[in-house]
Order: sequence, then structure tokens, then C-alpha cells
Amino acid sequence: MATGQNRRRRIKLRKNLFVALTFAALLSSRAAASAEELTGTLLKVKELGYITIGHREASVPFSYLDDTRQPVGFAMDICARIVEAVKRELKLDKLEVRYQLVTSPSRIPLMANGTIDLECGNTTNNAERQQQVWYTNTHFLTASRFVSKVESKIGSISDLKGKTVVAPAGSTNIKQALEFNNRLNLGMTIVPAQDQGEAFLMVETGRAVAFVQDDIVLAGLIANAKDPKTFVISEDAFSKPEPYGIMLRKDDKAFKAVADAATSALYQSPEMAALYAKWFTQAIPPKGANLNIPMSPALKHAFEKPTDSPDPSTY
Repeated sequence: MATGQNRRRRIKLRKNLFVALTFAALLSSRAAASAEELTGTLLKVKELGYITIGHREASVPFSYLDDTRQPVGFAMDICARIVEAVKRELKLDKLEVRYQLVTSPSRIPLMANGTIDLECGNTTNNAERQQQVWYTNTHFLTASRFVSKVESKIGSISDLKGKTVVAPAGSTNIKQALEFNNRLNLGMTIVPAQDQGEAFLMVETGRAVAFVQDDIVLAGLIANAKDPKTFVISEDAFSKPEPYGIMLRKDDKAFKAVADAATSALYQSPEMAALYAKWFTQAIPPKGANLNIPMSPALKHAFEKPTDSPDPSTY
């Protein structure tokens, strides 16, 4: 009798063990399959436990360092939403954010080699750059103009003939300045600067008469200058309105899908108007300057119907 009971217990234990092992194997295979489904940036972030944001030093109000040397700005706030979306997508309890300072020449190489995962600033989205990197939905529209001192009385691009002009190395602005210089035979001396801060300082100290840059960036630099009234932005433009986008690695469809969904949801929400006002029509750190730049109809339309198009005619 006891022997029969023991046999039944052993059979029952073997069955339970078999069920448990089968269930464990099923969970393990599902976890492995889930891990295999992740690719590109999502897989990298999942494995490392952190995401790296590329930011600028002086691209007010998009991405710059405040008085505590912390990166802040309009684009940084947008990237924070993308990070939260990545965290949800990967089902992580926490996701560390690391920051990497980038410049105009370094941002694309640092994206391509995997040093940064998002580039959050004022990077123009154009067809040429899309051969190397991708972008999420447009977060601003700008045009390339120049800033000069009021006392220099330079009112147009033609007034720059024979003058020294500065623009950041590796930027679309310096390419546009070179194209105008050649096409109009202006004889300008065009000097490449490391970043916006250095370029603006060259105008401020008289080493260049004009600094070619996106008009919104120039407005930010002027607002934070020692004496904003001494500078003026040209009406003449070197370009049509151009879109800014958060930069991503090329061919990373899964990561771009997460970023696009996050930005679309933000841009189409009532919260977007408040976020824009925070950086463009209210006092911003570190000096409490107000750029006083209302949202343009074209940008409002871009937020209502988010797009990553590099074509200015789209807007």
C-alpha cells in the first residue's frame, strides 16, 4: 500500500517538474525572442541601461548651458519626452540619461559612430544630411540671416562685399555664405568658427563684421549679449525657411518610430503651446531674457500635422 502511494507521489512530482521546466523554457524562449526583436538604438539602450543626448553649448533657446553648466532648452525638453517614450517602450523602471557636448562639425560624426543617441539642438534637416542621419518631426522653422553691429550700417547681403564674415564650421550657414559669395562675386573673407559663441564674439570684438546663422539662434545670442541694442539681424536671408529636427541614427526604423510617436503626441497636444511659450515668449535662464518670438503660422501648421520633411516647400 505504502509502495503504491510512493509510486503515485513520484509520478505526480515528475509531472509537476515537467510542467515547471516546460513553463520556464517557454518564458526563457519568449524573453530571448523579445531580446532578439530589439535592434539598433533600442537594443543598445536596453543592454547598457542608459541613453546619451548630444547637446549644444550656446544654441539659445534650443540647447545650451545654464548658469550651473547644465544643458537646458526647448529641444532638450522635447528630447526628455522621447527618453520617457523609450523607457516605456523598453519597460524599464529607470533609464539613466548621459549628456555629451557637441559642435556643428562633431554632431553628425558622433551620431554616426554611436557616441550619442539623440542630438537635441538646432540642427537643420535637409536632403543632403539625410544621406548620413535621420530626423524626427520638425520642431522649428528658421531662415539663415546675419547679425552685425548697428554702427557698421550693413543692411543687406550686398553690403558684405569685401568684408570678413564668420559662420560655424560644418554648418549649412557657412555653405550658404560660400554659395552667395561665389554666385554674387562678393569677395567676402569667410572664416569658420568652432561654434556660435565664438562666431558671435568675433562680431562683438570687431574681428568680423557679420555672423551668418539661423535667425532664431542669432536672436538668442543677442538677447543674452552685454548690450543687445548694439546688434541687428538682417532682413535679407541666405535661405528659405528651413526645418529643425532632433537627429537620430540613419536606418534605425524602430527607434525613429518611438521618437516620431512621442513628438507627434506632444506637438498635437495643448501642452505644446505652453512649452513653446516657455522658451520663446517668456523670460529664460540664465539672464531672464525674453526672445519675444510668437509661433509663426507655418510652425503652428507643422505642429498640427507633424512631418520630418527636409523640403522647405512642405511648410
